[in-house]
Amino acid sequence: MKKTLIQNAQALVSGQLRDVDVLFDTRIRKIVPRGTHIDEDAIIVDGTGKVLLPGLVDVHVHLREPGHTEKETIATGTKAAAAGGFTTIFAMPNVLPFPSTKEVMKDYLALIDKEAVVHVHPYGTITINEAGKDIVDYASLKELGIEWFSDDGVGVACDDVMKKAMTSAKENDVLFACHTEDMRYRKPGASVHESEYAKQNGWLGIPSDCEFAQLARDLDLVRAIGNRYHACHISAKESVELLAQAKRNGCDVSGEVTVHHLLLEDKDVQGTNWKMNPPLRAHEDRMALIEGLEQGKLDFIANDHAPHSAADKEKPMDKAPFGIVSLETSFALLYTEFVHKQKRWTLPQLVDWMSTTPARRFGLEDIGHIRIGAPADLILVDLENEYTIEADCFESMGKNTPFDHVKVHAQVCETFVDGKSVWKGKTA
Repeated sequence: MKKTLIQNAQALVSGQLRDVDVLFDTRIRKIVPRGTHIDEDAIIVDGTGKVLLPGLVDVHVHLREPGHTEKETIATGTKAAAAGGFTTIFAMPNVLPFPSTKEVMKDYLALIDKEAVVHVHPYGTITINEAGKDIVDYASLKELGIEWFSDDGVGVACDDVMKKAMTSAKENDVLFACHTEDMRYRKPGASVHESEYAKQNGWLGIPSDCEFAQLARDLDLVRAIGNRYHACHISAKESVELLAQAKRNGCDVSGEVTVHHLLLEDKDVQGTNWKMNPPLRAHEDRMALIEGLEQGKLDFIANDHAPHSAADKEKPMDKAPFGIVSLETSFALLYTEFVHKQKRWTLPQLVDWMSTTPARRFGLEDIGHIRIGAPADLILVDLENEYTIEADCFESMGKNTPFDHVKVHAQVCETFVDGKSVWKGKTA
């Protein structure tokens, strides 16, 4: 393929913004001081006023296909990822048929290969069809390169089943990414965090115990078995401390926090576009999440991108599905709030939490860096000019977001995957 040369941009190299030009094909070939003559036949991209960053990595995405293509497809979901600056995503397995066997996974991988515009790594399920009864043959799926397993959407309720699953995971050296939810704590129709605010609005609440009780069970098993474990979408302050304690005990565990849990809390809820699982919790929970990320108790940021149809989200609060879309807004929202406004985080910190660290945790050692020889998964971003989020303009089929019409910075101008331009915005 023909090489591309990005000139006049600042690039994030080794944790610092540098005035360099970057030449790449499928991999990064040269990084030279700005203005250095490069005698190559290359496509020239003028990055004046923009910043070149490693492509973002999201380990928690619902692509819906196969089985729920009225909500999202692999094509639309991965285009949304590219529009948001994500060049690698991990697809949750609650699709139909569930990727619980080698045969189904082969078909799923072929569909991804045909339709995706970014790198997609699918999860296998922990239990067959996420039914919580029989464990999957992890070794057979690992032969296909699948090293990550999740029953996201449900927790594995039976202690004995989870113990058996974790023992097999340890034997096969695969990573579990777990949705912890003890349904004994969640009443039918519950939709938001349990609080006085929920009662005032006539909504049935979900207590934090629903999350952390099962997380505590899981971490006790991890301590005994020694398998690799990742906790999905942490929302409660108690969960943060449980993970911190497990790390102090030497367990190989990690935890993610979503963008909406970092930015919103229970009193922000206005309707079904604020309904997600786990729910937005109290102010003290949100502060614990932010501080937990900063202190290393939590490890990185994920999205839990969950597209739904408008008709589904127009149902009453107790009937509407959980979840929001977030691939196209997350980097801009976090950069605007924590880097641009609060100046609490730096750009390198944010990129580390949204690219380098999740890639490393999930075994993608070459991803998340701008360095010679690394894959050319790159994004060109305008950090200076303010723009307005417009849900109607999303690449995703889902428009269910609480952030419609919010003003932000950090607009992705162009996204490159393996050196190929796969998405270009209006300001590119």
